Amino acid sequence: MKKALGNVFIWIIYLILYAPLLVMVFFSFNEGRSTSVFTGFSLKWYEELFASRDTMTALQNTLVLAVSSAVIATILGTAAAMYMYYLRNRAWKATMKTVTNIPMMNPEIVTGVSMMLLFVFIGRLLGADNSLSFGTLLIAHVTFNLPYVILNVLPKLNQTDPHLAEAAQDLGSTPMQAFVKVVMPAVIPGVISGFLMSFTMSLDDFVISYYTTGSDFQTLPLKIFAMTKKTVKPDMYALSSLIFITVLVLLLIINISQIRQEKKNASK
Repeated sequence: MKKALGNVFIWIIYLILYAPLLVMVFFSFNEGRSTSVFTGFSLKWYEELFASRDTMTALQNTLVLAVSSAVIATILGTAAAMYMYYLRNRAWKATMKTVTNIPMMNPEIVTGVSMMLLFVFIGRLLGADNSLSFGTLLIAHVTFNLPYVILNVLPKLNQTDPHLAEAAQDLGSTPMQAFVKVVMPAVIPGVISGFLMSFTMSLDDFVISYYTTGSDFQTLPLKIFAMTKKTVKPDMYALSSLIFITVLVLLLIINISQIRQEKKNASK
């Protein structure tokens, strides 16, 4: 009885969370403009979406930003995780772990406003006409993506045998060869998970992007916000549906890869 009630409770939670998203996806295929009456199945709004030059530019900007920030954050985050792993000072290591968690716990609006003020201040010192640009937006995205990479790579490092790299060097490998051939294969699932999570977080970020981007660079979340100030067209539902499906697929990939890795480790 308790199990049945627990399952009902869980399904109610899922219904509350995902019903609005499913309704949005459903009406993105509506032939008419109504959000309450389904007049017929049509891809009309998806066609209009991809025919819009402004939307395609925003999509390109979003993908460029997401990929660039994810790649940079993955490289820096992996290096930071390696440094924290080999750090001998326990107090300093604990401090670095705490500092790593702060950006994740900090409200996005606080992070966005503080970074905007920092960029404007530095821009004034340098005499820049426009302090906010794609560069500041990229720095902001790399900043909030770093903790996710570190927290994905560090557990994989903790699961590896710390003496494997030393054994490889004893057998004739250079430190770089030991790192590439021994350490990296062990932590690559965490690196991939960190990259995918960074890409996902960057793809749908709005709050921090709103405060740190310039007027000449617009991402999809910013375009959606601009569209809500006017009459909302159904092509916005199509756009939001594509973002939702993309993020959902990436999260499924992350979770499936983690489950497979855990089963692989358990079978050893």
